[in-house]
Amino acid sequence: MVDLSKASRNAGLTRTIRETRARLQNGQAGVTQFQRETLTLFIDASLDSAAAVPILACGIGAFSLTFNMGQYTLLWTLTTLIVHALHVFALQQIRQRQPIKEENTVSWTRRLLGLQLAIGFCWAFFASQSCSTCDLGSYLTFKGAALLIVLSATALTTSMLNGAVLVTFLPTVAAIVYLYWRDRQPMEIGLIAMFTAAMVFFIFFAGRLRRTSVQLLSYQSEKDHLIAELEVAKSISDEARRRAEEANLAKSRFLASMSHELRTPLNAILGFSEVMENEVLGPMSNATYKEYVGDIHQSGQHLLNLINEILDLSRIEAGRYELHEESVKLDEITEDCVGMVQLRARSKNIRITEQFEPGLPPVWADEKSMRQVILNLLSNAVKFTPQGGEIAIKLGWTAGGGQYVAIRDNGPGIPEDEIPVVLSAFGQGSIAIKSAEQGTGLGLPIVQAILSKHDGEFVLRSKLREGTEVIAILPPRRVLQTVPAIKEAHSNDKRRRTFA
Repeated sequence: MVDLSKASRNAGLTRTIRETRARLQNGQAGVTQFQRETLTLFIDASLDSAAAVPILACGIGAFSLTFNMGQYTLLWTLTTLIVHALHVFALQQIRQRQPIKEENTVSWTRRLLGLQLAIGFCWAFFASQSCSTCDLGSYLTFKGAALLIVLSATALTTSMLNGAVLVTFLPTVAAIVYLYWRDRQPMEIGLIAMFTAAMVFFIFFAGRLRRTSVQLLSYQSEKDHLIAELEVAKSISDEARRRAEEANLAKSRFLASMSHELRTPLNAILGFSEVMENEVLGPMSNATYKEYVGDIHQSGQHLLNLINEILDLSRIEAGRYELHEESVKLDEITEDCVGMVQLRARSKNIRITEQFEPGLPPVWADEKSMRQVILNLLSNAVKFTPQGGEIAIKLGWTAGGGQYVAIRDNGPGIPEDEIPVVLSAFGQGSIAIKSAEQGTGLGLPIVQAILSKHDGEFVLRSKLREGTEVIAILPPRRVLQTVPAIKEAHSNDKRRRTFA
């Protein structure tokens, strides 16, 4: 079980997984590490191919009778079938028991090799038989072919048991050598050489097949451990992300709910400081106090703007920012925003030029939000444009049929590597940090969020020491197109002709 409450509690599991992965990757993954798995594979393969030995034994017995190999043919066939049946029964009992434990793998290997040795004595019994009435060449050819078929089939089914081929057919080699020593037939030397060479080859073949299977097991084990490690890391990451999202959502909900509590005292401060600054209740004799009142009002206004931006961003993150959509004209909103920043622009001798495409239809949007977008972009342009600079505002159609507002200044620009920082919440570039008029770093994130709520797009292009261009784009489906009058007249004429 993975405990997600604390990452430190999973340190033991993670350490074990890494140690296992290192052990599997250091080239030491061999049979000794997967003995239990190889024994299980051997038992399954032997039981799956259990019908092969009876078929071979009966077939070889039948051919032996045609060669008149003697009275022991039936006895050998019956003995082989009985021993094989006991072998299969023992394997079934092993598989039905509890899984083989790691500490018992050596003893189980010896037991299984003992069963293979019993089968080997049956084939040695067959190899030791002779036929005095048979043609020696045909007899040896039949015996050699039968032993090779049995050897190849056994090598394939017992490859996962180390030493099974050698244990099974070493008695057969001994029987053939004994037969040659007894009969002194020169042709039997060829049978001995051929079968011994074949046995060596199949021992090598079975070893390679076993090593390949063990390597696949090691890869599978490594993959499983890596998947387990990834699952643990993903679980920890998901839990950390979930907690971060909950904390962020709680923060956003808290700030959004604190809108009234934060604005009410600030409105009182702003209201009373404005009354005192304008001397509504009487003149203020001390000029220093009057200057302090102006500072209070200005600081309060700055704090209110800061709180409004934080609350707007918090409402957007909390999903509580609602759009009140209506038919609005971007050129009128832009004109109003230009009028709001015109005084600050004149104080810095900044020239603002406008280039609006005529006849732009209204768009379906939230007027307050779009006014906030354009005002934020214009305020940034005025803030970072130097004395005597220029700001160009363009309003027109996009290539896809939407509408855009583009604002370009000839200020210091933004380094390319700082653009992602500027677009993030509370992010400020190096130029803004050095500027005397520092902001909160929330203007552009709020602009992006508002445009996203309108299914629009925000583009920022900037080059160092050349200026910055920002573009707010509304999609075509936000544009309210009007039906031309000529079409309406044509439709009315057609309707009159139909009624007539």
